[in-house]
Amino acid sequence: MTPFRSLTPDVRVSGQITADDIHRAVAEGVTRIVNNRPDGEEPGQPTAIELQAAAETAGIAYVHAPAVGLPGPDTVAAVGQALAQGGSTWMFCKSGMRSTAAWALAVSRSGTLEPEAIRDIAGRAGYDLSRLPL
Repeated sequence: MTPFRSLTPDVRVSGQITADDIHRAVAEGVTRIVNNRPDGEEPGQPTAIELQAAAETAGIAYVHAPAVGLPGPDTVAAVGQALAQGGSTWMFCKSGMRSTAAWALAVSRSGTLEPEAIRDIAGRAGYDLSRLPL
């Protein structure tokens, strides 16, 4: 099972997940999965379509908002929209860093948290966002 790190009570991040992790997500009350990883980034990773099918079969909403490097405006907007819907969200990429950055940028843009609070939350989860322009 893929370990995750909690950013907030309703947002967790992790590295790559598998279809088996989706069963765990259901058991833990996750209502949405956000995939910040582009297909084909690494050999053997599950595709977005495969994970979307598994999530939808399990009754979990699925958002594919890929990012290469720093999350761009489209990724940040998609993450912001997903988070605005409420519920428990599990975001993932290769290591969790891009997902944390996408969360941070979306939360910063929404005005929900101040930049220092965002950096502190990410830091407690093990992600250094000191260079991220919030």
